[in-house]
Amino acid sequence: MDIMTTIANAKVVPVVVIKDLSEAEPTLRALCEGGLPIAEITFRTACAADAIRLAVEKFPDMLVGAGTVINRAQAEKAIACGAKFIVGPGFSAEVAETCQKADVPYLPGCVTPTEIITAISYGIEIVKFFPCSNYGGLGTLKALSAAFPSVRFLPTGGISADNLLEYLAFDKIVACGGSWMMKGTPDEIREKTAAAVALAASAK
Repeated sequence: MDIMTTIANAKVVPVVVIKDLSEAEPTLRALCEGGLPIAEITFRTACAADAIRLAVEKFPDMLVGAGTVINRAQAEKAIACGAKFIVGPGFSAEVAETCQKADVPYLPGCVTPTEIITAISYGIEIVKFFPCSNYGGLGTLKALSAAFPSVRFLPTGGISADNLLEYLAFDKIVACGGSWMMKGTPDEIREKTAAAVALAASAK
């Protein structure tokens, strides 16, 4: 099963911020035990690369990606550490080229028609829509989809248990990214993750 199919089947991509490497293993284990072995580990912290490497080593059945990747150096480092997909808050040509060379899926952040056209020109047809709620949410996604029928979206930013099903009901959304299940202790993360998995499974 390819990476994007795995993400589409899961319907939810946890956005994981690891501030200290000691948090990585219990946090990632909680996600796996909650039934969601996927993690977009953000490159916003000093230990992000080490957290990705640890995740790949300790959780071989987990789909580990890197998020908030904004330049070539970060992309190369994330891929070297074992990241299987790369997510960006915006579009970067050098990240797109790096990912193409490594045959790693790249989901760039695109919120305007021009950005989507740029992504398409690089052969990308699944894009992140971030920050979703600030850029008009589902209404904007539907308007963009009318102009770009071949494009699918991974909205992130403002997604929660309260509106997840509303987003997943739109067939141009491949999955939703979010961090609502990542707050609290490992036990709380496990419980919230299990609830998110059950909720996503009920989507039609």
